[in-house]
Amino acid sequence: RLQKLINEDPRVKKLTDLSLKLEGLNRNVATHAAGVVIADKKLKEVVPLYKDTSADLLLPSTQFDMYSSENAGLVKFDFLGLKTLTVINNTQKLIRKKQKDFNIEKISFEDQKVFELMSSGKTVGLFQIESTGMRDALTHMKPNHIEDIIALVALYRPGPMSNIPIYNDCKHGRKTPDYLHPLLEDILKPTYGVIIYQEQVMQIAQKLSGFTAGQADILRRAMGKKKRAELEKQKQNFIAGAVDNGISKDVAAGIFLKIEPFAEYGFNKSHAAAYAIISYQTAFLKTYHPKEFIAASMSMDISNQNKLSEFYEELKRLNIDVIRPNINECFADFRTENNKFYYALGGIKAVGSEAISNIVNERLDNGNFKSINDFIERVEPKDINKLQLEGLVKSGAFDKLEKNRKGIFDTIPKLIQLNKIYHEEKISKQSNLFDDTDYSKNEKLKLVTGEKWSTKELLSEEFKSLGFYISDHPLNNYKNTFSQLNIKPYKEFITDKKNEGLIAGTLMTIQEKKSSKGTPFAIAKFSDNFGDYELFIFSEMLIKNREILKEGESFVMTLFKDVNGDQKRVNVKKIISLDNLISNSYKKVSIEIDEKLDLQELKQLLDKRGETEIQLIIRQKDTKFTVKLENPRKFDLKLLNEVKNRYCDRTWLEEFGGLLGMRIEDMIGVDVNL
Repeated sequence: RLQKLINEDPRVKKLTDLSLKLEGLNRNVATHAAGVVIADKKLKEVVPLYKDTSADLLLPSTQFDMYSSENAGLVKFDFLGLKTLTVINNTQKLIRKKQKDFNIEKISFEDQKVFELMSSGKTVGLFQIESTGMRDALTHMKPNHIEDIIALVALYRPGPMSNIPIYNDCKHGRKTPDYLHPLLEDILKPTYGVIIYQEQVMQIAQKLSGFTAGQADILRRAMGKKKRAELEKQKQNFIAGAVDNGISKDVAAGIFLKIEPFAEYGFNKSHAAAYAIISYQTAFLKTYHPKEFIAASMSMDISNQNKLSEFYEELKRLNIDVIRPNINECFADFRTENNKFYYALGGIKAVGSEAISNIVNERLDNGNFKSINDFIERVEPKDINKLQLEGLVKSGAFDKLEKNRKGIFDTIPKLIQLNKIYHEEKISKQSNLFDDTDYSKNEKLKLVTGEKWSTKELLSEEFKSLGFYISDHPLNNYKNTFSQLNIKPYKEFITDKKNEGLIAGTLMTIQEKKSSKGTPFAIAKFSDNFGDYELFIFSEMLIKNREILKEGESFVMTLFKDVNGDQKRVNVKKIISLDNLISNSYKKVSIEIDEKLDLQELKQLLDKRGETEIQLIIRQKDTKFTVKLENPRKFDLKLLNEVKNRYCDRTWLEEFGGLLGMRIEDMIGVDVNL
């Protein structure tokens, strides 16, 4: 799209030409977020330093980058922070409310229930192992020991990933491990003959060639950084050392060639082990304390609507009842108390955590809010503004006080004004100063309108405030229609033997990317009545439907399973807006009825002008009369259902379901015989 703009608009071409000249120039000084360098003397005696006076940094930075700093003789450490450690700590605090002596440091690392959870692939929220690819890898690996998780953390990277099937096959006895040489069995046995860790490369050099630990580390660095000259030198040392140990030169050279590609992407085992332990700890917490773990995880990601949506689906899968946003029950953060899970008011868009904490404290100190008016009177103006109030209303936080969300929403300007008046009255204690205003302290909320949002509008506004649907799902209104048109839930389609099928879904998020060849594609997350699922939408389909693929909109899609051995890829063949499917007219419709039926009623159903040619086939004993209506009428799926319910029997319904089946792709302009 950018290239198209460059070709069509000279201003865009000029802008990109100038940008390309600027690209790559140093724009600013940057400080590594976690990098610390250490020297054996004062730093200023080793490297030039820089002090950023605008930043809140106590220590100076080097003027050299990381590579030049190392070459100058400095040792560089990265001290990383992990939010997962905070999640684990916060989960512990929640658990200790019911189990005072709980300590994550004392758990067993041989608990098979924890490994069963990992093997199931139900790893939402688990450190390092919650991606789609990781879940797939876990279900194939079936880990039953912490070593398996350490290996997977190290293997699940672009280079060594191809070794995961080899590891799995050897683990489950489908293949015999290749240890390269009998002397190496002890080193490679824990990883089934697959060289995974840098430490293994070093051990091999020590065992076969008599390298010291220091020499083995030089070999590791040479392999990892692909320094050809140094690598060739180390190869000769490796072979010479192996020959001295009684191994033939050819065998030693062959082993070196085999370990070289492994060493290029070998992973530091101590790093993988630390990550695997954290992964296991999160899995343990989710296995035995799911409510507390998910509450702590959601509070940590409270401003990330996509993650909250994922966790909410997980709560539903685990059959954990959630107290929906409620101004009188919920808190600023996610909590689980008295066996209940409370949705966080701070998780609503535009509602700040500090402000909502003050509102919750007011409720806890002085009792529940009795009405909208009571809420407005008691809350400080600094804690509630127009956007915050809109977010609370859209999410349904006031439903227990007033069910008409639209009614409250329409009064928000008035409510904000009343809130300021109430607050000023409290401060001044002089109510009479405001007697000339339209509002008085005793005025109760009067809804501007008695109108309510339709179900679709209500869910749309709820989606805007939460990022997902919590009170209902947009597709629930179409269950009967879906059964008629043979539209199945995604989870049924995946397990069905048929390779082609129709599914419906509401688009939650869509992320555009580019393939290695430069063609666009999108990863789209959809939701139906049974959960969330992801689909890849490739270039042609994406370009064709880009304008209609809006978050919160619902679609009917034709999917096709491309099965290649054990690999199964789902392709999107067709995308139709659900609204279009429901509202568009057919080309021709024939309706067969009995003469005794009420034609006046049918006339009323077919009274709107449209694009559909309609003919009536009237049965009279053994004779049929065909009557073609003079003017085209409006006849869509909704009307088809009404006609079916009043005039068509069950036998016809089954035939029609079979007739339409996969022809939904041709819904616009299809001929229908009733």
